[in-house]
Amino acid sequence: MILACKNLSVRRAGKRVLGDVSCEFLPGDITAICGPNGAGKSTLLSALGNLIAPDTGEVTLSDKPLPAMHPLTRARNIGYLPQSAEIAWDVSVANLVALGRLPHRDEGKAEINQAIVACALDAFRERPVSTLSGGEKARALLARVLAGTPQWVLADEPLAALDIAHQLSLLAVLKGEAESGCGVVLVLHDLALAMNHADRVLVLHEGNLVADGAPEDALSPENIAQAWGVKARWLGEPGQRALITDF
Repeated sequence: MILACKNLSVRRAGKRVLGDVSCEFLPGDITAICGPNGAGKSTLLSALGNLIAPDTGEVTLSDKPLPAMHPLTRARNIGYLPQSAEIAWDVSVANLVALGRLPHRDEGKAEINQAIVACALDAFRERPVSTLSGGEKARALLARVLAGTPQWVLADEPLAALDIAHQLSLLAVLKGEAESGCGVVLVLHDLALAMNHADRVLVLHEGNLVADGAPEDALSPENIAQAWGVKARWLGEPGQRALITDF
């Protein structure tokens, strides 16, 4: 299932947030969407999940427009993790993760258990979510998405609340999802994580797609200077690179 957008434009309060963006996302890849604050990253991800309607253009899954799909079919295929997710009820971690099975209308005990274990939450099954730390809550919310076994995982800053160990652990989980054939699209601010762990990087600047390709190409010093306005260079070997900025 290829997820694609064509000539996507979004305006908010009369201001263009996203302009004429076209790209295809391939299953089995981890794609990072990067860019400075206000570049349109979260807007693009929301449009890919059919959470907002573009002013022009369209988003398709296997060449079928997302709005034309039945909501349950769409929910079974696309799992979305927002940047700041609110949990309305103080349920247990196990019950929160189980909500990911709602589109399937089944108990999905094996899928729920697999998601809990993958996100290192086995010891927290019966804990109320109100007692979790920010990082633990982020992992529980991702587990809810994974319990739905979607073909696509769209996650907005999923690593922001995590320490480095849990960042790497969660990236390993997402890599496993990609290796199983799932498409993973992440909004990331940490360019080193994008460089070292993504298969592909999109760079947005002022709502425009200014780079799209392998991490070493999309996050070249020239593109970083254009999008972020800073001089930077990469040190280290592929997969272990660190970003050095020059002021």
